[in-house]
Amino acid sequence: MRSVAFIVYSGYSMMAMAAVAAFEVANEVATSMGDDPPYDIHCISEMGGKIRTSAGMALESEAFTEMPFDTLVVCGAKNAEPSTPGMIAYLRGAPKRHRRVAALCTGAFMLAEAGLLDGRRATTNWGHAEELQRRYPKVNLDRDRIFLNDGPIWTSAGGMACLDLSLALIESDLGPKFAKSVARKLVIYHRRSGSQSQTSALIELSPKSDRIQQALTFARENLHKALTVPELADAACLSPRQFSRAFLAETGQSPAKAIENIRVEVARNLMEQSRHTIDVVAQQTGFTDRDHLRRAFVRAFGQPPQVLRRNARMQATDYRAAAG
Repeated sequence: MRSVAFIVYSGYSMMAMAAVAAFEVANEVATSMGDDPPYDIHCISEMGGKIRTSAGMALESEAFTEMPFDTLVVCGAKNAEPSTPGMIAYLRGAPKRHRRVAALCTGAFMLAEAGLLDGRRATTNWGHAEELQRRYPKVNLDRDRIFLNDGPIWTSAGGMACLDLSLALIESDLGPKFAKSVARKLVIYHRRSGSQSQTSALIELSPKSDRIQQALTFARENLHKALTVPELADAACLSPRQFSRAFLAETGQSPAKAIENIRVEVARNLMEQSRHTIDVVAQQTGFTDRDHLRRAFVRAFGQPPQVLRRNARMQATDYRAAAG
């Protein structure tokens, strides 16, 4: 049985409980298959006792000891406050005591304060990334990834990215088939890859009216087509002129710019998560050819699609190495 300990402290975010739930469900899945539960879950804190969450509820915890855990997870909080000397001392000794160490969201600040992220690749919630880089310039911060692992150190973005990280840890331990069963029981699609961006073109647009939302849904479902303004306007039940004005007013972007952003986002996911050739990805996402796709990638990411694919595969290789 693998022991997993979650470090909590006053004001930690309840979102961390989603990460805990993944390991709990992993035990349920194993039991339903007639196997022993694979995880022994602990909640620990510097002094032990009841620790109040950001939502005001209290959770019982065990005090720090020299007990080694297979996995140590530092929970995040709404704000990254300086850690106590006791917390930092415990974390500095963590790599020698535990097989792997992870941080959810702003928990990365604690790892960085303890020096565990010096020279390592890491991520955190996009809203705190600039502050993390300013405070700890030795961190090789990738502010766009939902989770990363660099050797025995794992970090994730905020929100539900903590669940993606937990599923990745479970997959590392028990294989992709088991992790998929856990995700299914959690009633979610199988975990997102760590290389996926924290931002979404569709979320960023956030239209206010159903008509513009209808047009965006139509666009997302028909990216392989040219998607002219008259087609989008027809999907929104507006004239082309009304549609263009309303689209710009509600999203702050022209229809052409917004559609290109959606195409690029989907194309990037295909480049990083599939084996399709660049020509096939271009065709499926509505770019006229591979050169058109390449130019769009350079504008959006400063890199051509081949480089992003190579980086994603290198990260996958590091992930498999950590799993071994």
